[in-house]
Amino acid sequence: MPDKEQDAEHFLDLIRRSKRGKFKIYIGMSAGVGKTYRMLQEAHTLLRNGVDIKIGYIETHNRQETHALIEGLPLIPRRKLFYKGKELDELDMQAVLNLHPEIVIIDELAHTNIEGSKNEKRWQDVMDILNAGINVISAVNIQHIESLNEEIKDITGISVAERIPDIVLSEADEVVNIDLTADELVTRLKEGKIYTKDKIEIALKNFFASEKILQLRELALKEVASQVERKIETEIPRHLKAERFLACISSNHEIAKKVIRKTARLASYYNSRWYLLYVQTPKEQGDKIGLAAQRHLINNFKLATELGAEVIKIKNKNIAKAIFEATAQKQISTICIGKPHLNLMNIILKTAVFNQLLNKLAASDIDIVILS
Repeated sequence: MPDKEQDAEHFLDLIRRSKRGKFKIYIGMSAGVGKTYRMLQEAHTLLRNGVDIKIGYIETHNRQETHALIEGLPLIPRRKLFYKGKELDELDMQAVLNLHPEIVIIDELAHTNIEGSKNEKRWQDVMDILNAGINVISAVNIQHIESLNEEIKDITGISVAERIPDIVLSEADEVVNIDLTADELVTRLKEGKIYTKDKIEIALKNFFASEKILQLRELALKEVASQVERKIETEIPRHLKAERFLACISSNHEIAKKVIRKTARLASYYNSRWYLLYVQTPKEQGDKIGLAAQRHLINNFKLATELGAEVIKIKNKNIAKAIFEATAQKQISTICIGKPHLNLMNIILKTAVFNQLLNKLAASDIDIVILS
């Protein structure tokens, strides 16, 4: 993109951001650390200082000390919906937009909305509210971050269904970690301050096992630290070469998902743009790889887009050459591929162009990262 176009785009982005609401996220290693409690405490402080703050949606999980804090705070009534014969309630996004408070508190950022809602996910509602110029305070647990899904599964043995794209965190103006030691969290659990008595023993064997809490705590601390570092990099620009990552995937969907998530983490850490490249060879044409593989590819493209990537699809019988061209076109600094046993790597190694690619990358100071 020419410099003039980049300057114009940057200026437009500044205008949009100046009109947009400020976004604060409380993040924690697990349920029960006190994110909702802290949001309600902040609401009382702001209210005492004459700020027009309202509660759009809060989830107390029947915790007495949290529920008591709602007293005296202005609530926006929830929207009632009937789903599968049951009356359920949701955040009333339209009511928030109509009332247009200075600040609104919206809990459970990763929540999936009831079918029939305007947006599929609550984080999408929050983005609409921010774009309307309303400031938002919200909360999420570390296990709900999309690019950490595989790590969370390895730690807990559980695949978390409700997730938010990493781009949501990067949109936050402030990310605050609500931290407790493993012992403090387990004590709260045993005292019945997190779950009812019948769920305590099960929780102690699952998410609240000490070794799991320690690992989740480490992830939460690292995430907030990287968000702070990104903010410093953004607000105090350093005259360094901009990193740009290119994730290269094949139709092997399980490996592709890991490459996508890990590249997204790298790009997030460096506050960089990143791209997903899929090269469709004659062997991978739609009629040759089957419907299931096609569906997985589409899902992986969607995942990459949600994580902030620009998806590039190229038809070329020579994968190495296609990577070479995409790298030059997008001014890539780092190429990310899967382990050498992957089909993608095997195909690259078999091509004569691979040596040319390596020479070009070496001359251009471009790195290749092989992801485990």
